[in-house]
Amino acid sequence: MVVCGDDALAHRLAADLQDVYGERVTLVVPSAREPQRPRIPPPAGALGRAGALLGRVSAAMVRPAPLSSEAAGDGAEPAEETLRILEAAQPDDAALTEAGIAGAGALALVYDDDELNIHAALRARRLNPRLRLVIRLYNRKLGQHLEELLDQAAAVAALGSEDAGDAEGADASTTVLSDADTVAPALAGAAVAGTSRVIEADGLLLRAVERAPVPPGRPGEPGLCTLALLSASANDPAGATGSAAGDEGPVLLPDEATTAAAAGCGTVVLETVSYTGRPIRRRWLRGRGAPLASLFSRRLRWSLAGVVGAVLALAVASSLTMGEDPVHAAYLSLLDLFAINDPAIHDPAPRKVLQLLSGLTGLLLLPVLVAAAFEGLGTFRSASALRRPPRGLSGHVVLLGLGKVGTRVLARLHEMGIPVVCIEGDPEARGIALARRLRVPTVLGDVTQEGVLEAAMIERAATLLALTSEDTTNLEACLYARSVSPRLRVTLRLFDDRFATAVYRTLRAAHPGALTRSRSVTYLAAPAFAGAMMGRQILGAIPVERRVLLIARFDVRGHAALEGRTVAEVLRPGRLRVLAVDTSAPDDAEPDAAAAAPPPPAEERTPAQLVHELGDDYVLRPQDRVLLVATRQGLGELHARNRQPAAARQSGARQG
Repeated sequence: MVVCGDDALAHRLAADLQDVYGERVTLVVPSAREPQRPRIPPPAGALGRAGALLGRVSAAMVRPAPLSSEAAGDGAEPAEETLRILEAAQPDDAALTEAGIAGAGALALVYDDDELNIHAALRARRLNPRLRLVIRLYNRKLGQHLEELLDQAAAVAALGSEDAGDAEGADASTTVLSDADTVAPALAGAAVAGTSRVIEADGLLLRAVERAPVPPGRPGEPGLCTLALLSASANDPAGATGSAAGDEGPVLLPDEATTAAAAGCGTVVLETVSYTGRPIRRRWLRGRGAPLASLFSRRLRWSLAGVVGAVLALAVASSLTMGEDPVHAAYLSLLDLFAINDPAIHDPAPRKVLQLLSGLTGLLLLPVLVAAAFEGLGTFRSASALRRPPRGLSGHVVLLGLGKVGTRVLARLHEMGIPVVCIEGDPEARGIALARRLRVPTVLGDVTQEGVLEAAMIERAATLLALTSEDTTNLEACLYARSVSPRLRVTLRLFDDRFATAVYRTLRAAHPGALTRSRSVTYLAAPAFAGAMMGRQILGAIPVERRVLLIARFDVRGHAALEGRTVAEVLRPGRLRVLAVDTSAPDDAEPDAAAAAPPPPAEERTPAQLVHELGDDYVLRPQDRVLLVATRQGLGELHARNRQPAAARQSGARQG
């Protein structure tokens, strides 16, 4: 595997491939001596109110944290033997050739520059048409076109290849991912109470729900399965006795005995979602333009109504006194109103009086029209400007930072119908245009300055979502927000894992009545990129505190760890669990015919059967597809269990 990048995602991805999947990895970085991109130091005095807490956090960070088996990768080879670091300023032909791109199975391009990733992908496809490509792009439309282009180039190269057998067996697919899109659902779900991560797979809608600890002796609510036992105080920061996880972290995918023994421990339970109605139409017109009611002020509307009433009265009077047709009388009144009719010198006296009154009404109409033009122009100008938070707003989410990640989270929260107030210090940030288009209230200013959080009505907010790229800025905003509203729910984006752990424990101890969550974008996004490199179809990621559970879909055919085994034999407590099985394929289905048949439409697709519907004794058939929930280590072990029989078959073939 070859990974090319210039930030923390590349290093996290290389570590996952090496430790979890046991792959040999070549990491191409601008400088191996600086594994992380240099961060801009905060200005002097930027910590402000965070200074006191940072001292305690630094003291807590001195104690080295134990490395869990999830991060260490039990059974993995030493890093010196499986990881090679190559320094290259650009991923050009020479750098890719030196990295061994000709014999690589997959290449990940995760530079923080879309153009650089595209150029490197085109070079890599030319150097190795059978290479599996995973590309990091923020532009989703461009990513779709790039996938089609590179897949078509791989297909043309495979047809013209002399070694047709190897070309057919190669997986030269192209996958375009965005770290912002990958983590946006998890961040939005962490920011809102009662909002769960929903995953759709094979006709099933599944969601993960956090449940508070249940007192001993009281049965808990039923669910599909227990995904995790939360650490002590994750739901009750004051502490929970009898927690199975303690402060070392959550217990992922526990067995039934461990779940039954975890009295008074918060859990993450997987549930099915039943869909019974039509989808709700998104209210795109809400707040998109200037409403007619607010186009003109009330005084101006009354003035316009008075002028219109006067014109109608003059038209009626002209029709009655002169005996003319009402339509013709109204037409003459308008001509007199705008002073474009001939003077009524030889007409009767009533006609002369009506003409004078029409002229006077026209003089009154002129300033009203000028005022209407200015008010309409001002209304449309304000419609294109950023909105201010309304006075009566409460229970909203304060979103700090409108960069790449913040923009995606803002779009997701708006789709969910959740009120949001944004704070951004850069008027040219990516998300400013989206906030203006969606009419989301936005405060422009430095969050470290006095009055910025108050302008976002932090005292009435339900959640603070701090997603800037600076850990100290996020921490300072959290501390000040907690001083204003101690029970505020806070979700922080923190770069360093040990720093995040120390901050989480300190805030939990200082504010026992509030919930605090810390999330790392690279930690949440790396499993999806690693799964795509391994050819896995990762459907989603469920964050559990600072760890991740992956929902993946596998074809049973040709997989030695799945084919011919029962559901109970596949189960690995703490690592791997089968959720559902797609048994829609008939028993006599031919492999080639099944692969060539197009998938049925979504409305005609039969939902997969859950495990409790089939039973633990169900034997997986070759034509089945399974839906798995696993840790990253569990997916790596499943991959290793499948490689061992394949290696044995190749060894036997060579001996023969």
